Amino acid sequence: MYIAQAFFTFVYIYTLSHVGERVAVSLREDLFKSIIMQDIAFFDKTRSGEIVSRLTSDIQDFKSSFKTCISQGLRSLTQIIGCIVSVIVISPQLTTLVVFSLPPIIFIGTLLGKSLRKLSMEAQNQVAKSTAVCEEAIQNIRTVRAFAAENKETEIFYKEIERSSNLYERLGFGISFFQAGTNLLLNGILLSTLYFGGQLLSTGQLSPGNLIAFLMATQTIQKSLGQLSVLFGNFIRGQSAGARVFQYLDMPPSPMMTGGDIIADKSLAGNIVFKDVTFSYPTRPDHTILKNFNLHIPAGKTVAIVGTSGNGKSTVAVLLERFYDVDKGSINIDGRDIRSLNSSYLRGRVLGYINQEPTLFATSIMENIRYGRPNATNEEVIEAAKEANAHEFITKFPDSYATEVGERGTQLSGGQKQRVAIARALLKQPSVLILDEATSALDYESERIVQKAIDNVTRGRTVLVIAHRLSTIKGADLIVVLQRGVIAEMGTHSELIKQKGIYYTLVNEQEKDNV
Repeated sequence: MYIAQAFFTFVYIYTLSHVGERVAVSLREDLFKSIIMQDIAFFDKTRSGEIVSRLTSDIQDFKSSFKTCISQGLRSLTQIIGCIVSVIVISPQLTTLVVFSLPPIIFIGTLLGKSLRKLSMEAQNQVAKSTAVCEEAIQNIRTVRAFAAENKETEIFYKEIERSSNLYERLGFGISFFQAGTNLLLNGILLSTLYFGGQLLSTGQLSPGNLIAFLMATQTIQKSLGQLSVLFGNFIRGQSAGARVFQYLDMPPSPMMTGGDIIADKSLAGNIVFKDVTFSYPTRPDHTILKNFNLHIPAGKTVAIVGTSGNGKSTVAVLLERFYDVDKGSINIDGRDIRSLNSSYLRGRVLGYINQEPTLFATSIMENIRYGRPNATNEEVIEAAKEANAHEFITKFPDSYATEVGERGTQLSGGQKQRVAIARALLKQPSVLILDEATSALDYESERIVQKAIDNVTRGRTVLVIAHRLSTIKGADLIVVLQRGVIAEMGTHSELIKQKGIYYTLVNEQEKDNV
């Protein structure tokens, strides 16, 4: 008997733990997929710490609440149901008294539950804010160090966790009040039962044995209801955590992330047309970045876009990548609106994107380059690195291509990271290359090496260059000068110099700065 009891206890606890973990894993997988399938505008508006909080602490709270409420709640409910049946059989009159005493408990729980759920949600939102502050400080630790801002960041974080602590203290007060009130009412029920039971005993309507049995059953109900009141706090936290999780789970995938056509490999030559494009960023809908923008980039040609900061140069690049959809107009590649193409196909095969500050992942150089095409062989990775002028410096490392680059590539120099990023883009063998100020953050020597790599890989491809350093685009087939979201000038380098307009002024200013 004892062996059977031990066995079933093991099975019960293990099954509950296993189910709880599988629920948490499934939730995390589904939640991550839901998040990763949102458009860029979602990430513009949502802090990464908030997202991480929902993936970690909220699911953990939900799982803990689930396991606790199921294990202890089922036991308490089973005991309550069994004892209710017993007291009904023993004395219907006293049972009526007990039943009519329960509504106040239910009323208090309902009344407090709504306000406590709201308070719990506020507390969890505040924890997400403090997580975001912590994550931001750690991600930018070099900037924090450079400005000796450790105390400032600590103070900001301290204020955020103090706010969350205050909210949780208020939540704890409410839960404690509910538990205390519940215990008081339950004790009142027990005393009332004892009094009226004595009255029934004195009139011969209830035997002493039945009264004792009724009291024992009532006491079991009292203890079980007391245990449920203790679980109330867990339930409230789990419910609000679940609400935060399901808020993201219920978000439909971004339309740009689903559907669309996939064209046979290499069937797109890269003839690009921007037609009457108007666009504002979702976070700044009142500020128009591009207005009735028209541009033709012929297949196999290099077109550079220049202009002062804030005039929409990089916006042209991110719209071609379809990080955002245009508000009006269209962008076509070989006559096909990019909104009709499968976004994974568009970004994964047609376009190669290299920006000013490339992001590398905390893995080896080999895997960072292979990120551009996961099924690529080692030989193909090495060939892409050679094209990007990266093979030489990579092989000088003791571990060669197995060298770990550190978080966000911190173990490599700016020029080395940029060449790895170029190799990663080349591995896709894209028809179109987008270079968004790819050398503007580099020193002269690094820029010279990276520019040589860029010159190697742009031959025979359609190339869109967003340029800051104008000396790098003199050989472009077409240079477009943007001003306040519209094309102010357009032509070759020599043609624009002869016009002595905006481009001429920009070139002269940079030459003076270089001197």
